[in-house]
Amino acid sequence: MREQHIEVTRTARYFLAGPEKPTEVWFCLHGYGQLASDFLAMCAPLERPDRKLVAPEGLSRFYGKGFHEQPGASWMTRADREAEIRDYVAYLDRVADREVPAGARVNVLGFSQGAATASRWAALGSVEPDRLVCWAGDVAHDIPDPAVALAHTRVLMVLGDRDALITPARRDAFLNRMDEAGMTYEVRTFSGGHRLDDTLLAEL
Repeated sequence: MREQHIEVTRTARYFLAGPEKPTEVWFCLHGYGQLASDFLAMCAPLERPDRKLVAPEGLSRFYGKGFHEQPGASWMTRADREAEIRDYVAYLDRVADREVPAGARVNVLGFSQGAATASRWAALGSVEPDRLVCWAGDVAHDIPDPAVALAHTRVLMVLGDRDALITPARRDAFLNRMDEAGMTYEVRTFSGGHRLDDTLLAEL
């Protein structure tokens, strides 16, 4: 058996909110099994008169528990992960080329699985974000020299104090890994589980 790869052209979708000519653009990257339209609605507290919100959707969609369930999307799986990472970094670069006007600041928020996606794009893509918000997720462990790759990006980790998926042990592990890599970052917490928090979103 010989594995081969071929590049194909496909159609991706993303959703927008806010003005056409903003001074600030926020990319909002959903978590595993979510759809971009639903996630953009959850990010409504981020909206400002001079802000555009951009919610790209992961390139892989699937049904939930059965064919009659709501579909969701994923950024990648462990299968053929390097190719999937290259594909979504290139995809997000293309969306940014289309939606970010000259001179606008770029910020990236990734929730859960979207946090690793956001951090890889911030480190490997063509856009250098002003802020990277990893919400209920961590900076991807496979970014080469993240302290250098994200040196000009303010990194914020947002964690719920009752998040069943981000246990204290897991939280300590990824924060220790960031410390060992020499990264500079801020941590903010809120009262709640594996979800966004409207009050904290509105403060960003």
